Amino acid sequence: MSRALLSHVLHRPPHFAYTCLRSGVGARGGVLASGIHPLRRLNCSAVEAVPGPTEEAPAPQARKKRVVSGVQPTGSVHLGNYLGAIKNWVALQDSYETFFFIVDLHAITLPYEAPLLSKATRSTAAIYLACGVDSSKASIFVQSHVRAHVELMWLLSSSTPIGWLNRMIQFKEKSRKAGDENVGVALLTYPVLMASDILLYQSDLVPVGEDQTQHLELTREIAERVNNLYGGRKWKKLGGRGGLLFKVPEALIPPAGARVMSLTDGLSKMSKSAPSDQSRINLLDPKDVIANKIKRCKTDSFPGFLSSRFCALSTSLFIIMETHSIELIFQYGV
Repeated sequence: MSRALLSHVLHRPPHFAYTCLRSGVGARGGVLASGIHPLRRLNCSAVEAVPGPTEEAPAPQARKKRVVSGVQPTGSVHLGNYLGAIKNWVALQDSYETFFFIVDLHAITLPYEAPLLSKATRSTAAIYLACGVDSSKASIFVQSHVRAHVELMWLLSSSTPIGWLNRMIQFKEKSRKAGDENVGVALLTYPVLMASDILLYQSDLVPVGEDQTQHLELTREIAERVNNLYGGRKWKKLGGRGGLLFKVPEALIPPAGARVMSLTDGLSKMSKSAPSDQSRINLLDPKDVIANKIKRCKTDSFPGFLSSRFCALSTSLFIIMETHSIELIFQYGV
């Protein structure tokens, strides 16, 4: 196990950078494209050009911190996805080295239809661009097109105690809904794949919502465990630089966490997996559909509103939000 993991980390980066976009989906000039040359799309340190003998080496520049995040292509991207993730990405891409991908491998942990998943994957990539993610500043790709995600996940799983996975709250909730006997192993190992997504790119920061905090903590524990087991002299003996194999990522908490609630019950978070489409506002919903959903959404029993300055739409959206998120009205102008 030790030699396999160290060799993977030691020799993977150049090959990964080529594989990542040889078969993947990238974005160039607002148009989805395949087969983009890696040197034009990924700023991996392993493939940086070396100056020739007659060239002057450029002055070293401070490396931007690296941010990695993604959204599952299941269902329709809704208002909660936009306020909680994608809108923050647009702000981050100017200050950080950003990797935003479509996490289709996570989407198959529960029952799915292949044709719909394929269509949703491309639609999600298009929504990234439409929402303002700039392909000249951020790397955009599909998770399953980079096989290193799964390879590293398998290696990490060899060092992850089963007890760490059994305590994951999200696994308990989803397995209870689907029935314990019908749940696939992939749902249990979902957090290890998430750890692979993050550690593969030596990420510095990971934008997280409250439902992913526990998974990020597990990622940090896995990174620290692997570093302790296989880092240092063992890695150096195989030709590596020694020291830590993986960076231990930190959580990047948005300034105002948007937790948009379900339109039908007002208690649970707006979700793509909810059976009723009336429970969410999809980004691609027509205006009249959005208006009808807001008119029918569940509100409290108290008449009136705190301030008369907000229009009816703002009032309805505020009621959807949790009470502590009043600053979102001012920030996003909803």
